[in-house]
Amino acid sequence: MKNQGVSGYIDWLSVIIYIALVIMGWFNIYSSSLSNIEGDTSIFDFSQTYGKQLLFILCTIPLVLSVLAMEAKFFEKFSTVIFIASLVSLAGLFLFGKTIAGQRCWYAIGNFTLQPSEFAKAATALALAKYLSDVQVNLKDVNRQIQALMIVGLPVLLILPQPDPGSALIYSIFFFVLFREGLPAWYIITGFLAIAIFILTLKYNNPFLVIAIATVILAFIYFRTRNAERNIIASLMILAAVTAFSFSVNYVFNNVFKQHHRDRFNILLGKEVNLKKEGYNTDQSEIAIGSGGWIGKGYLEGTQTKGGFVPEQHTDYIFTTVGEEWGFVGSFVVICLFVGLILRIIYLAERQKTKFSRIYGYSVAGILFIHFFVNIAMVVGVFPTIGVPLPFFSYGGSGLWGFSILLFIFLKLDANKINEW
Repeated sequence: MKNQGVSGYIDWLSVIIYIALVIMGWFNIYSSSLSNIEGDTSIFDFSQTYGKQLLFILCTIPLVLSVLAMEAKFFEKFSTVIFIASLVSLAGLFLFGKTIAGQRCWYAIGNFTLQPSEFAKAATALALAKYLSDVQVNLKDVNRQIQALMIVGLPVLLILPQPDPGSALIYSIFFFVLFREGLPAWYIITGFLAIAIFILTLKYNNPFLVIAIATVILAFIYFRTRNAERNIIASLMILAAVTAFSFSVNYVFNNVFKQHHRDRFNILLGKEVNLKKEGYNTDQSEIAIGSGGWIGKGYLEGTQTKGGFVPEQHTDYIFTTVGEEWGFVGSFVVICLFVGLILRIIYLAERQKTKFSRIYGYSVAGILFIHFFVNIAMVVGVFPTIGVPLPFFSYGGSGLWGFSILLFIFLKLDANKINEW
């Protein structure tokens, strides 16, 4: 199909929200960066964090235009090649990667670093959409389920040892995409149950309590079902699995998790922590956001922001600047923009003419949602600190480019649906 201009068909509402988020993100990075600068500043000082981010934003323009200029069919046709290339780039980190803060997640080219895991999300979404759009694929088939899960699992297996649990967590959102396309619900139910058992066992430090709760629930379900559907063997097997998992939680927590992971879970569970050490980041971010009140202290007027009290404020904790300087109203506006963009993508995904475009669209919405949700939950203290950036806000060229490519591939596919009748 001949490639046609997209300016008349592109979803400009999504583009406008994207531009608004990028601009607001830069202003917050600028504000959070001033605490480390003395004297006069220039927005074009590319030696500073805000100057580098401005350069990244300018470089995003030709990148986005290049994506929109490509044939829409290119992304489907070469999705497997793109996915394999992303796996190679992730594997190459173990040989050629640069270690920063204990993580081997970047390639260094002079003073510039590139994080391939940010681009692997789009590559995985393309590969999964390509696989699931095959007319022969039925996710009720166990073999097809395994193959689909392998597509999601391969990048995770390469990202976890870096170690980068935050990036690996993002891939859990693909389970909802798979569920949308026919994956049995018990996969997601089992995942939620495992998380609930894990947290309850840690919270109360009593696996017998968790087992008792599970027994009551299983008994209730068993006696509520019809006689023909009752299966005492299956119920006992589930109870045995819950028992074994519950008793393994403390061992895994104390012997597999690293100390900083244990500290973060203890913070989440409300256990006693040292606010000058492991609880410092969360405590300071909560103070900063709470001090903003309803309308904030004013742009560039945040005392926590200017005092440099919150570590990593221009990256993972950038939302603290929003909360302190813009207050509840500004934070609400930012949240509405994110929610609006995600809902818009879901709406566009539902009206796609091809299965490939629809599945990819849901993947885009899911990836943006889990980043947005986990990051904000992290900075307000209801989720452990695991290093998940806020899309279009957090500092970094790799993140900005990765999210932009992810989004504009879908907008290109959506703009091309006029040719898919």
